[in-house]
Amino acid sequence: MRLTQTIVDGFKPNPDKKQWIRDDSIKGLKLYVGKTGAKVWYYYYRDANGKMASRKLGDAQLLTAAQARQMVKDFGGKVVRGENIRKEKPSDKIILGVFMNDIYYPFIRRTHKSHEKTIRSLNANFAKFFPKTIEDLTIAAFEKWRAARLDAGIKAATLNRALAGLKAALNWGIKRGLFDQNPIQHMDRTPEVDSKHILRFLTEDERNRLEIALIAREDRIRRETGQTTGEFADYLRPAALVALNTGIRRKTLFSLLWSDVDFSTQVVTLIGEVSKNGKVSRVPINDDAADILKSWHKQSPNKAPDALIFPSPKTGGEIVEIKTAWRKILRDAEIKSFRWHDLRHDFASQLVMKGTDLNTVRELLNHSDMKMTQRYAHLSPQSKLNAVQVLNRRTKGNKIIGRIRKAVG
Repeated sequence: MRLTQTIVDGFKPNPDKKQWIRDDSIKGLKLYVGKTGAKVWYYYYRDANGKMASRKLGDAQLLTAAQARQMVKDFGGKVVRGENIRKEKPSDKIILGVFMNDIYYPFIRRTHKSHEKTIRSLNANFAKFFPKTIEDLTIAAFEKWRAARLDAGIKAATLNRALAGLKAALNWGIKRGLFDQNPIQHMDRTPEVDSKHILRFLTEDERNRLEIALIAREDRIRRETGQTTGEFADYLRPAALVALNTGIRRKTLFSLLWSDVDFSTQVVTLIGEVSKNGKVSRVPINDDAADILKSWHKQSPNKAPDALIFPSPKTGGEIVEIKTAWRKILRDAEIKSFRWHDLRHDFASQLVMKGTDLNTVRELLNHSDMKMTQRYAHLSPQSKLNAVQVLNRRTKGNKIIGRIRKAVG
């Protein structure tokens, strides 16, 4: 079989075993497919002593099938001439800025929808390190950088996210054989004591005031525009109510298409490219959220499956920012210190306070780590009481003391 790029991209991993696929169009070229989906090109040949040897060509995400075949031709010629083509140990003497700008950034631009945010963060935080070689980077230098940022008032959570992005970039380079060390791999996270202060949810009175303010805003819009049809005057009220009832992140919510909503099963599909953890997730929506979306769909000018649910009224594309409109709503509702993202916190907090277990909340929030969900644990003291109550030994209403005494007597 001649391995074309379409065939290579279509190979699925087998979780039970590694796979080796031979390209019959050129001797020695093989594609390795790992259990987790990693795909790597290899060249197998006999060296000057007649022994079987191999040479790793590169990651199949970076190296096309045609390029891999050309490399085999080049290496094959060197083998015939008696040259040693064994790959030398990777050097760490690669400049960080060169690695980022010439190698890593082009890759994430092709594969990550949120690449602009990632690139901005890496450039803003680590540009001072870009002239250095990776070999010269040290934990001490990054500790000094972090201390200065903390002194400047930058939150620990923000710095942890920035360092996680840099670690991910360097680990990506190691996996592709570009260098063999990550100088900040063992750098500890900063305790996020500041994150305890950002958990914010609405009181019942605040929720009522928010809904009243949203309706009042729509009444003003109708008076100013003469609009008389449709349940909603524009996107803001349905979007806010859907966020309150689903906990979907702002960027993900405004990236949703009508094809992502299955009204028959009341399930919304969050595509990996727009959800934060990069995975496809399917989350159920309650009746309120479903009714809101149905009403909005009924009055939407574009109901096509590939149309945005909440397009920008100005551009027709994705809504990028809503701070101005949201600030006015909060001012009218007399609600303080409440961001749009806190609608997600409110969703989770209400579930926990009404007895939903944390793991279910984790799945609904699409958290990859229970640590993220654990911040809501203090809202559910009743759940701990319910947990220990299962050990009660009461039978037919009799308390344990009397029952034991009766049994002993």
